[in-house]
Amino acid sequence: MEFGYPPEAEEFRDRVRAFLATNLPEGWRGIGSLAADEAEAFTRDWRDRLFRAGLLGVSWPAEYGGGGLTKIEQVVLMEELAQAGAPWGIRNDTFSVKMVGNTLLRAGTEEQKHRFLPKILSGEEKWCQGYSEPGAGSDLASLRTRAFLDGDEWVLDGQKIWTSMAHEADWIFVLARTDPDAPPHRGISFLLVPLRQPGIEVRPIPAMNGDSEFNEVFFTGARTAADNVVGKVNAGWQVAMTLLGYERGEEAATNPVLFRNELDRLRDLVRERGLDTDPLVRQRLADCYARVEVMRFLGYRVLTGYLRGRPPGPESSISKLYWSEYHKKVTDLSLDVFGAAAMVAQGRRPPRAYRTDDPGSPNSTASWLGTLYNAVAGTIYAGSSQVQRNILGETVLGLPKEPAAAGRAGKGGTTGSH
Repeated sequence: MEFGYPPEAEEFRDRVRAFLATNLPEGWRGIGSLAADEAEAFTRDWRDRLFRAGLLGVSWPAEYGGGGLTKIEQVVLMEELAQAGAPWGIRNDTFSVKMVGNTLLRAGTEEQKHRFLPKILSGEEKWCQGYSEPGAGSDLASLRTRAFLDGDEWVLDGQKIWTSMAHEADWIFVLARTDPDAPPHRGISFLLVPLRQPGIEVRPIPAMNGDSEFNEVFFTGARTAADNVVGKVNAGWQVAMTLLGYERGEEAATNPVLFRNELDRLRDLVRERGLDTDPLVRQRLADCYARVEVMRFLGYRVLTGYLRGRPPGPESSISKLYWSEYHKKVTDLSLDVFGAAAMVAQGRRPPRAYRTDDPGSPNSTASWLGTLYNAVAGTIYAGSSQVQRNILGETVLGLPKEPAAAGRAGKGGTTGSH
């Protein structure tokens, strides 16, 4: 495990700081100081500035439009953005850059890389994730969306649910059953499907906070080119696990930066409300601090593995389980600090354009309440806490599969949809 940054990473830090000094508005107080519509407009413009400055995909090879640097520079970038209260991209970038982009780098063909990666970085094409289905969430291997070859095209029929940002996306990466007679994990393919076509219907799902970030996606004879399969046909499960590993693993290296920034805000809130001498509050705050530090060192471990050429492994499940359970603790504390006032959401919710654990959200009850909702969801999306414990028990500890999973002919899977 490496704890220090090499000189080239610090040189990159100077470059990022110069960019921030030049491009952030005068008197910038963080994205949390903006109204929701202003924050969304700023974020989209900011993403374009990051792209034009070569600060998106900094660890991707230059031949695909990336910066040709390492994961260390990616972490340095996140540190500086968090410190400045600036977002790293729009919400679709979680699926476009972090997930399908990194997966194509590892499992895609050269044609797929050159076709998709530059447009992912430029923002010309936005992506969403087609994993979960009704009845196939944590037990993802039981999915029923079907695809078959018709000449030089795949034809898809089925339904996906909880598909974040599908209403704004151009493409969707889909797990579909391409061999109905194969065992559950072995008859699935990973397909890249254009969303804007007659055979696809996207239905937003209204949430109780008034947003419609989630969607249902229906495929009725939808089509995509035969060569839009990532990896081998009927071997999509391995590709899907690679993608989830990147989703969980990359967050292991960058989330501690965001969580530390959030914890600093909570510390300030404790002082503002005169609770910094309360022994129970101090104890809980210290516990949160210790957990963020543990997260930081777990992130260093994952980052060191990346730099040594190791793909994400079980440690990504450790990190995902750890940060998602932690986030419930820290947001519970935040609302306890507000006391009875937490029952009334006052102030502004964090804008939908960026994650609620990003820096800059104001210390209002609405902000922390919205963050709490996000924290609860964090124990479900990208693999629920129960699924992560099963993965660790079976792959790290060598425990037998739980009886319910073993009795369903190898089902068990994991969920990946947001």
